[in-house]
Amino acid sequence: MNGFDRRLNTAWWALRIGLAAEQIVAGGDKFFNQLADWTMYLSPLATKVVPVGPARFMHAIGVGEIVLGVILLTRWTKIGAYLLMLWLIGIVINLVTTGMFYDLAVRDCEVAIAAFALAQLSAARSSKVPPTAASSAA
Repeated sequence: MNGFDRRLNTAWWALRIGLAAEQIVAGGDKFFNQLADWTMYLSPLATKVVPVGPARFMHAIGVGEIVLGVILLTRWTKIGAYLLMLWLIGIVINLVTTGMFYDLAVRDCEVAIAAFALAQLSAARSSKVPPTAASSAA
């Protein structure tokens, strides 16, 4: 963390913990449907392509989300954040193809941007490059 501006640590931790917790909670809820009936968010296109029922598919999605959340809490935060960004873009595409839930698609797009920011902060945090004169003067 030689070249990382320590003032950014708070943002890095907030994104890391917040995004990981959201993934773990939402992933776990795919099994219990207490936050939402997750199957209603599946696009009709997805239900035609997926070889299992919507509930079973959402269970698999839940496992994936839990795994992503755990990865964010490990030393592979940067990789996990990029994977989360791609995952969320896939969710956005799914939501848009439902013809509904555009508000959720916009929100997930914004969360994908937060995941990208976490990946970039993680890269900067692990960089061995000393800060530039401009950043140390700021």
